[in-house]
Amino acid sequence: MSILFGSWEIAGRIPVSYAFPTFIESMAAFWVLIIEGTMFVAYAETLKPLVIGVLISAISGISIGLAIGLSRKFDWLVSPIFIVMQTAPLAALIPLLIMVYGIGLTSKVFVVCIMAMPVIVINTSSAVRNTPVSVVEMGQAFLGTRFDIILKIILPAASPIIFAGLRLGVSAGFIGAILAELKITPTGVGDIITYSRSIADYPSMYAAIFSIILLAVVFLNVLEKIENLLFKGTRQVYASE
Repeated sequence: MSILFGSWEIAGRIPVSYAFPTFIESMAAFWVLIIEGTMFVAYAETLKPLVIGVLISAISGISIGLAIGLSRKFDWLVSPIFIVMQTAPLAALIPLLIMVYGIGLTSKVFVVCIMAMPVIVINTSSAVRNTPVSVVEMGQAFLGTRFDIILKIILPAASPIIFAGLRLGVSAGFIGAILAELKITPTGVGDIITYSRSIADYPSMYAAIFSIILLAVVFLNVLEKIENLLFKGTRQVYASE
């Protein structure tokens, strides 16, 4: 971190560009935004579509990914949709969302879901599909029900990849939330970025961008802690078949 921030400070002092402030100037603007309360007001708006979109993506994505991993027919029908969603240019879809859902919260939630859900679905389906067959057969031999096998064998075995998908989904959701604020309506942190750029207040603009990265790191660490708490002691190292 010290190397990164030191390089930022040096690049700002050279300067690389007039629009590239030093690290110290950006952090000073960051604390000003916090002390004035501007940052908290902005995140109160930004977190609404982000939290709703990530929750919808996590619940729906894991459920759909589980169904895809367990059923080849469902995989054949549904997987192409999420592959297209992952590769489609989101900026081109935003005008369509605005035409259908307007410029309110719904459109922004859809943007977050379009960014976050495909990653979660694809990772979950891959994790479920790659559960060791020998372990599943052992559960069946001990007369485990379909629900027991899914809950006690498949999900714990697939949990590392599922949570990796969740972390990637959260990261993509942050990108979607900010992109929605920049492209649909300038609210929240997107408004700080847009307004600061318009008045050439580049330290504040970089401070807002830095806050997004910082919050994303916190979210990802919280997800990792939840993963360790939920699946502590349930992970096994399986011999390759």
